[in-house]
Amino acid sequence: MPLNKNSIKNNTKMKIAVVGATGLVGGQILKVLEERNLPVTELLPVASERSVGKEIIFKGKPYKVVDAATAISKKPHFAIFSAGGSTSLELAPKFAEAGITVIDNSSAWRMDPTKKLVVPEINANTLTKEDKIIANPNCSTIQMVVALNPLHKKYKIKRIVVSTYQSVTGTGKKAVDQLMNERNGVDGPMAYAYPIDLNVIPHIDVFTENGYTKEEMKMINETKKIMGDDSIKVTATTVRIPVMGGHSESVNIEFENEFDMEEVKKILGSAEGVILEDDVKNLKYPMPMNAHNRDEVFVGRLRRDETQPKTLNMWIVADNLRKGAATNAIQIAEYLLKNKVVVAN
Repeated sequence: MPLNKNSIKNNTKMKIAVVGATGLVGGQILKVLEERNLPVTELLPVASERSVGKEIIFKGKPYKVVDAATAISKKPHFAIFSAGGSTSLELAPKFAEAGITVIDNSSAWRMDPTKKLVVPEINANTLTKEDKIIANPNCSTIQMVVALNPLHKKYKIKRIVVSTYQSVTGTGKKAVDQLMNERNGVDGPMAYAYPIDLNVIPHIDVFTENGYTKEEMKMINETKKIMGDDSIKVTATTVRIPVMGGHSESVNIEFENEFDMEEVKKILGSAEGVILEDDVKNLKYPMPMNAHNRDEVFVGRLRRDETQPKTLNMWIVADNLRKGAATNAIQIAEYLLKNKVVVAN
């Protein structure tokens, strides 16, 4: 179970490293750490050599960016990584060998059978002191499974068909700059092969041999691992759209068992981490502009698929930099602290 931000004892003292602290997600990690008021007594911002020595401000106090070796030598309780897969593959084992618990945002460790892939609302209770490298799932996967897992427990999911509408923030600052440059008629570097403003690009990450992109395959494989059920069939189409604020998903779910629509609403309305916005008479439904800077997963447009039995349509929206990355990672740390899997004095 993820934590209430006030549930950690006041006398807890925590030293934390943020690897990739100067990037978009790294900045969100620092922001969420402040907002949730974790007992961070020492921050170690880690970035590439060109950023070492620069200052960042955290809780009104300046901290100098350090290299990974310096951070390891100071033995933080946690190292939250958001610096790309190659960096994680190289550095995460070095932090782990020093006894530091790593929570990694990249795709490097997600499908490693020896590593846990964790969404706190679903499977944090599987974590032990031996888990020194913990994988944070893909942003589009996180928001989908938070909404679907409570329904899977009740009705058992047979098949998922998902199409995503993903924010440019998922690509990074270069993509945000491309969108804003195009919107303002300014030439600049291109994060994508095509213009993104006034356009939709059905291509996220690289294409694989089966014609799916890596992003689509992440959703397919990660969903099964997180929910602990390889029998769930998943097919995905992931699409980049010219918005900021969050990712949206159209999801069609076929269940093994029949469901009652009012019961579905009740389950989702009480599910941890979920906000139900499903009032079409008053034009209430989830949108990324309203999910921006929020940690919850928003669900709406609930309706029965009238073309086949036991099948539900829904619309899911979440801030991809927060619950899709930073917040989920920090909730893992909170769980480990509260349950004394990691002991901070």
